[in-house]
Amino acid sequence: MVKSKILNITEIEDGLKTLINNLNKKEFITQLLGLYNISKTSITRAKSKFDKGEPFFIKNKLYYTEKEGDVVATIDTIEQSIQDQKTKPRYIIVTNFSNIAALDTKTRTTLNIPLEELPVKADFFLAWNGIEKADYQAENPADRKAAERFAKLYDVLAKDNPNIDEHAFNLFLIRVLFLLFAEDTGITSKGAFTNVLKTRTAKDGSDFNVIIKELFEILNVNYFNRDGKEEWLLKFPYVNGNLFGEPHISLIFTKFSRELLIEAGELLEWNQINPDILGAMIQSVASVEDRQIAGMHYTSVPNIKKVIKPLFLDELNGLFENIKARYSENKVKDITDKTRQENNKLILLDLEKLHARISEIKFLDPACGSGNFLIITYKEIRRLEIKIILLEQKIEQTDQMPISSIRLNNFNGIEMDDFAHEVAKISLWIAEHQMNEEMQTAIPGTITELLPLKDAGNIVHGNSLRLDWNTVLPHNKADEVYLIGNPPYKGSKKQKASQKKDIKFVFSKIVRKYSELDYISAWFYLGLCYIQDTQARLAFVSTNSITQGEQVGILWPTLLEKNAKINFAYRSFKWANSAKRNAVVTVIIIGLVDKNHFRGNAKIFDNNKVEAVQNISPYLTSGENVIVKERGETLSKLPPMNFGSMPNGKNLILSYEEKEKIVSTEIEASQFIKPFMGADEYINDFLRFAIWVEDSQYEQANKISLLSRRFEQVRLARINSSRAATRKLANKPWSFGENRHQNKMGIIVPAVSSETREYVPIGLVPGNVILSNRVYQLYDARLWVLGIISSRMHMVWLRAIGGKMKTDFNYSSGVVYNTFPVKDLSTQRKNEIERVMLEIMDLREYEGGTLAQLYNKDTMPESLRKKHAELDGIVDRAYQQRTFESDEERLSVLLKLYQEMTSNNE
Repeated sequence: MVKSKILNITEIEDGLKTLINNLNKKEFITQLLGLYNISKTSITRAKSKFDKGEPFFIKNKLYYTEKEGDVVATIDTIEQSIQDQKTKPRYIIVTNFSNIAALDTKTRTTLNIPLEELPVKADFFLAWNGIEKADYQAENPADRKAAERFAKLYDVLAKDNPNIDEHAFNLFLIRVLFLLFAEDTGITSKGAFTNVLKTRTAKDGSDFNVIIKELFEILNVNYFNRDGKEEWLLKFPYVNGNLFGEPHISLIFTKFSRELLIEAGELLEWNQINPDILGAMIQSVASVEDRQIAGMHYTSVPNIKKVIKPLFLDELNGLFENIKARYSENKVKDITDKTRQENNKLILLDLEKLHARISEIKFLDPACGSGNFLIITYKEIRRLEIKIILLEQKIEQTDQMPISSIRLNNFNGIEMDDFAHEVAKISLWIAEHQMNEEMQTAIPGTITELLPLKDAGNIVHGNSLRLDWNTVLPHNKADEVYLIGNPPYKGSKKQKASQKKDIKFVFSKIVRKYSELDYISAWFYLGLCYIQDTQARLAFVSTNSITQGEQVGILWPTLLEKNAKINFAYRSFKWANSAKRNAVVTVIIIGLVDKNHFRGNAKIFDNNKVEAVQNISPYLTSGENVIVKERGETLSKLPPMNFGSMPNGKNLILSYEEKEKIVSTEIEASQFIKPFMGADEYINDFLRFAIWVEDSQYEQANKISLLSRRFEQVRLARINSSRAATRKLANKPWSFGENRHQNKMGIIVPAVSSETREYVPIGLVPGNVILSNRVYQLYDARLWVLGIISSRMHMVWLRAIGGKMKTDFNYSSGVVYNTFPVKDLSTQRKNEIERVMLEIMDLREYEGGTLAQLYNKDTMPESLRKKHAELDGIVDRAYQQRTFESDEERLSVLLKLYQEMTSNNE
């Protein structure tokens, strides 16, 4: 991975360009090294020796010399001279100031270029910055550099043109992007655009806008209407495709912005650009804020394939491989030539049917961003087409020149951001050109002219939650249509006002608690509306929140009413994307089909395993569509669980220091102060205290001035509250707003617990401790109950049914505890659970440390881990004698038992 502390590669490139343009032979090597992470002391020491006639040598880093004549031969001579040295320099560099040659002694890669081309090869020396070139190349450097240069260009132009129309500005950048790509890939002549900028514009940028306007205009004029145009304009092709149809809106250019545009052409190798990645990166130039989270939801190519392979690609490739196998088998069969020819005709017919089928499939990404899903899908369909054509040619024994029948207008998208929607269109054009070249390589003689542009996919600029998707991509019941994508997630608490309005627009008439839904829920619902009663299918990437906790009960009944059938799913996995700031997000992938058009088995993908099942539940388990609903009382006849007590006034709560100050001043106050514990105090082992006064004790407590003062502060805070219920409590300022305390041993359950724990640390507290409303409390519960809710079975239920608070486990009595299905336990099993639970409590004391330390995955003592595993085994066997293979199997068993128990109770 590229280290963030390292210099931006574009800064190194710019530095090298300045160095070459202002060449100082005496200072060349020191200036070059100064651009990389090499200490100034090492450079100065080596230079002083070099000036005295010694080799320029930095241990482990560099052997450099200047030599007239053949620089490559000199490299060989130097390598021979140092072969017996124990430590060799990473690079050997030789220059005659016309050419420069270099050898990476570790990777054995070489450089031999004119000196003026050195800025383009800045990445050759990145090992000096601790970055191996293989790692750097894996980071898609061409795309990254393009994004960084465009970000710089955007900032400069935006500053110089503060009042420019946003769409016009975006369109200018898209056109520039196309022309830079075109001049490096043969669409136009090499360097055509950049050379015009260099030779026909003034250095101060004063006439830059005029030249750009003339150029953009000619690109939209066909060859029959170019009479009277200047010779330099006639060298450019007719582009069409509406890319240059809109008039260019004048921009202010300066010397700096002109130089940035020319550098984009000279310093970038646009033929190496990947449009699927470039789109998401270029999109990040839209604003500084967006740049901070560039690619937050950008999906890498492997993750896109996780969506499209099970949705349609595996089936299509499987059909081709079956046909190919039939052809191979037919070649070696012991049959007559006539029979072989007849079989080949049938095989060829099936190939033609498959070819016709893939040319008619339509795709829609209703939150397409910069188009990466559509681009990868387009490329994969084109690659399948190439294989089909090659096999057709082999069977027909012909080398006729084929034309691709895969049309860009079968690839549809909806995107709200204007710049992203323009990027999607240009990226599809680039992808088409790249696939044309790939097809020409595989099938020489293929007719694959890109210009004039025909279409650019149907990318609609708009809010997909306010559009009828069928107007974007009309379809009937028999059409083969796939909805794909990675819509925005945004939990209900993080949605902007406009997003909340979108959710309301989609769900207000059909879902009661729609305001609790994640933003992405709307895409699943509208997607189901689109595919209902048709052959169409969908698959979206999503956060796992829609398959956990309360959202399942809010969203999925509505989806199931729309005939939703999960035909494949990837369970939760953490995915690191290819964006500049690598965002790690826990996601799932859900594929849906209308249940009346479902055939075969559903598939669950989990940790490189695939399980074929009859049905996938909304919790992504094998089994029926069970939805757990909040309950007011326990399903399993367990003791009731309640929140702790709520102070409704911070002045009733004391720190240790505050408590000591009060008691030391007025000793009689100690009888009215009790230990106070919430989740934080319990897990991290620190004490706070509560002023705890019964109604009958108020007169006595109020005589203590330090307490009386606090009662008055509580009264004032309550009476000034905006809530009527709180204002009513001002009449009893000595009392907690909600008092659920019982003066006996109780079980404490933190309401929120970190995801870094395999188990929520649940325990016992003495009767004198006041538990806060940030925890749940159980009184009159046997120790085996503590064991049950501390077990892995209960933790699995909590993860799936309780959902998350941010990324932490979110416990709830109504949703988690009251719904947890517990089998009838024998007395012997209860005794075993109590024995092990006591041993766990003893181990906590023996090992020492806070519960946060004891239950952290990385620091949990092995003795405690083993004892919890023993408890898990005892509880597991109450549900199933056979050992559970996974937590998903545990959840399946629990959901099935929940369904049985709720059915029996109805």
